[in-house]
Amino acid sequence: MIVALLAGLFGLLIGSFLNVCIYRMPRDLSVVTPRSFCPECNQTIAWFDNIPLLSYAMLAARCRRCGHRIPARYPLVELLTGILFFCAFWFLGSTLAAAKFAVYAAVMIALVFSDLEERILPDEFTLGGTAVGVIFAAFVPVSGGILLLIFFSSKHQWLVSLSDSVLAAAICSGALWGVRALYEKVRNREGLGLGDVKMGAMIGAFLGIQGALLALLIGSLLGVIIGLSYTWFTGKDASTYELPFGTFLGAAALGVGFFSEVIFNWYNRLGA
Repeated sequence: MIVALLAGLFGLLIGSFLNVCIYRMPRDLSVVTPRSFCPECNQTIAWFDNIPLLSYAMLAARCRRCGHRIPARYPLVELLTGILFFCAFWFLGSTLAAAKFAVYAAVMIALVFSDLEERILPDEFTLGGTAVGVIFAAFVPVSGGILLLIFFSSKHQWLVSLSDSVLAAAICSGALWGVRALYEKVRNREGLGLGDVKMGAMIGAFLGIQGALLALLIGSLLGVIIGLSYTWFTGKDASTYELPFGTFLGAAALGVGFFSEVIFNWYNRLGA
């Protein structure tokens, strides 16, 4: 319990940093310098006004200097990251698997909100996340892997798991690339960005082929249903509206990752 609580508190801090990344990376700004500042008045934010969740509440969601409203995205990202960090270590204990899904949650949250606000999926999270997912696969076996089923009794399970991670990343990114190419050929315009293709690779690297394909399916359904509903209610042209597909894909991938991997594995251990 203590470890999970500490992980949750650490998640709040990571969430605060993710907010910096979500704002700065799409604008090609350094996430290291300068210190946090108000985007409206450009004044540096004091440390006591930058405490996750608490400062937002004490400031009544407004900048102390200029009074400009602070977007709700800031506490939402911090809270969501803290909760998922807590859940990872609560359900999986002090394990590498818990660390893997905490990192996965942080990367996915950054991508979800970055795409929602700016329609950009930074390479630092997509390509970097893919590399991290593959590395984790050598220590935490991916679930539902094709190669793991074939070489179940292999003495080199780490190598099989790592290969499964790479294969899943290639299949998922290849599938999205194919959809992108087909749509462009039929409609003569871009339907999916390369960022979505890279994000598919990252999801495959972390979740393996089974979980990643499920995330792709759910994410696509969410995109179609919510996207069409939004354009209908707002009167926007569905043929020209730029859908934040990465947001829907990321939300689906978070759900699949935590429900099928974290909570389901915990439940299985209870019944063992």
